Amino acid sequence: MVTAIKKTWHRGGISGFYQGLVPWAWIEASTKGAILFFVASEIDHFLKSKLSVSPSLSGILSGMGGGVAQAYTTMGFCTFMKTVEVTRHKQVGEHISTLRIAFDVLKKEGIVGINRGVSAVALRQMTNWGSRFGISRITESLIRGNDPSRKLAIHEKLASSVVGGALGCWNQPIEVIRVEMQSQAKSPDRPANLNIWTTAKYIYEKQGWRGFYRGVTPRIGLSVYLTVCMVFGGDQIKEKFSK
Repeated sequence: MVTAIKKTWHRGGISGFYQGLVPWAWIEASTKGAILFFVASEIDHFLKSKLSVSPSLSGILSGMGGGVAQAYTTMGFCTFMKTVEVTRHKQVGEHISTLRIAFDVLKKEGIVGINRGVSAVALRQMTNWGSRFGISRITESLIRGNDPSRKLAIHEKLASSVVGGALGCWNQPIEVIRVEMQSQAKSPDRPANLNIWTTAKYIYEKQGWRGFYRGVTPRIGLSVYLTVCMVFGGDQIKEKFSK
């Protein structure tokens, strides 16, 4: 991680850490949370009220549904364009705007091209939020013990979300595959048309099993932060409105 930070700083200074921020990260950040929160809440309400599903299983299923909805609405093309910004080859003295890159991809490859890797994004988000919500709910159940009706304290709810976010990073290999599928880096031995399985094979042949876990440390920090916002924070908001 330290090496990656140094390399990014050397290439672009402080601006190197914000590649893909405008407009792709802005679009993604301003939409994905609302989509997840709405879809997951509706699924969770239906499962509990209509099917009497347990909180743990409901958390897993609602998180999975919300994650898939995120991927196929806004996250697919946003993550692709952010990855393009970071990995594409930049000619010396030449600057091509992100919107121009998006237009060129759309012109050459159509809507499929600009959503390249969306299947990996959907799989990542489904396992991400299914794990984060599910593990958080399971942790809450363990804290309650033999009294499932006990109201958890704020610090107990917060700790459950932290555990859910950290353990939810078990799917880091899917994230690595997603980045590789959307990468614009050129390599003579890199297959031209990658899917999830051929990408996994390519990563393994190049870097072995360790290659599937590159970048896992900063992702744990991000996952904890997101889970606290969406699980703990979402519960607090719903509790306020229910009153």
